[in-house]
Amino acid sequence: MYEEWSNNACRGYVIKAMENCGFKSNDIRQVLTELYEVFDFCAVEEAAHYYEHWQS
Repeated sequence: MYEEWSNNACRGYVIKAMENCGFKSNDIRQVLTELYEVFDFCAVEEAAHYYEHWQS
């Protein structure tokens, strides 16, 4: 099943995951600020490659 990419959905996933891990609101805001930068300078394919090879 194909779902359309959404930066806001990605942000929502990050927020939910961080809240589930007990992160404080200020820490979540800091990560979201950095995420805006990453969205601007990193293509979707590059991000997928980074994830697939992270800590390998």
